[in-house]
Amino acid sequence: MDLPQRVIELDELTLRCFNGEADLAELFRVIEESVEHLRPWMPWVAEHSRAKTADFLARRMDLWASGEAFTYAIVVDGAIVGACGLFRRGETPDNGREIGYWLHPAATGRGLATRTVRALIEQAFRLPNVDYVEVVHDPANRASGAVPARLGFTEHLRRPAERLAPAGTGEDQIWRLTRSQGNILATGEGRLTRG
Repeated sequence: MDLPQRVIELDELTLRCFNGEADLAELFRVIEESVEHLRPWMPWVAEHSRAKTADFLARRMDLWASGEAFTYAIVVDGAIVGACGLFRRGETPDNGREIGYWLHPAATGRGLATRTVRALIEQAFRLPNVDYVEVVHDPANRASGAVPARLGFTEHLRRPAERLAPAGTGEDQIWRLTRSQGNILATGEGRLTRG
């Protein structure tokens, strides 16, 4: 099976596979510092603990090897500032992948999420039989929605969702980018190269 790159260098921004236990202290600290920023939108933050962070890290290698999830630390100047991933949820068909991302509040507003998602699009379309990628977020989370809009995704659909996060509306906004739209990224044309 073709797998995404384990390290992606983007000037001062690096996406790299998590290093298990070696990343535990730093990732836990970054999440701790980001709890209030993430709490409105990320339901997992409510149960955040050092043990859950350790469990998250321990599962990354197996999920990567199986092709179920490719998770990266977002690193700037040698420090973890967030996490992102390319994965398949239970309901996602084999020909689609979802992209997720979060940043420490001090790392927002600098284009890091946009550059991260752009890199994950490239990795997704390197995988065989992947025809589209999606970004799913609560419609009220405008900052998350700005990223796919900036990168040429189209608003695919809205669906009811369980309201798990405090600021959630009970709805998911799904953005989709198809392989043919993603080819614009590879050729350097259009909206995907901006932003």
